[in-house]
Amino acid sequence: MAKPVLTISSKNYGAWALRGWLMCRLAGLDFSEKVIPPDDPAMKAEMLLLSSSMLVPSLQHGSVKVWDTLAIGEYLNEIKPKAGLLPADVAARAHCRAICGEMHSGFSSMRGALPMNIKAHFKNFKVWSRAQADIDRIVAIWRECLKAYGGPFLFGKQPGMADAMYAPVVTRFLSYDVALDSTCAAYCKRVMELPPMQEWVAAAKQEPEEIDELDAEF
Repeated sequence: MAKPVLTISSKNYGAWALRGWLMCRLAGLDFSEKVIPPDDPAMKAEMLLLSSSMLVPSLQHGSVKVWDTLAIGEYLNEIKPKAGLLPADVAARAHCRAICGEMHSGFSSMRGALPMNIKAHFKNFKVWSRAQADIDRIVAIWRECLKAYGGPFLFGKQPGMADAMYAPVVTRFLSYDVALDSTCAAYCKRVMELPPMQEWVAAAKQEPEEIDELDAEF
């Protein structure tokens, strides 16, 4: 079987791309990546071939196409069960899926107010109330998981699907100077110290393109 291919967008701006890519790395999948510029209309036809939704990330693994981040995570958990992307315990696994789903479908105010931009740093950024409510909820999720499962990651000793889902939020909190308590600040530091995260950030900082206006998270 040919090596799996993960199609992604900008590493500086691509929050969903980071989630899918990090899941693949944490699962130990040997894959190659294909980068499609997010603002290039000429790439739409190619994206349609890769993903029926025309969205990234999209994973091609032999004859299998998976194009939703949560679906990619679930697929990786099935083909790489020993990687531990999802917790082994059924109750913890249900909890993990719940907070991953919340990240997948929620926090729209934070997404809009604090778009992912790894290269940028907005010192003393003023967060409006609805975005702050999203931030407060995320912080509560992190604190609950770290307490319940003992850390240092959300569901225990090793990073998994939940950490990948919240990794772009970690980069946002750093870019926008979001004030965090010591527990959550330490968690952010641990995520950013992961070798795959360091690799992603280094690549993001080398990207030449600048996108002036982001009207959607990609």
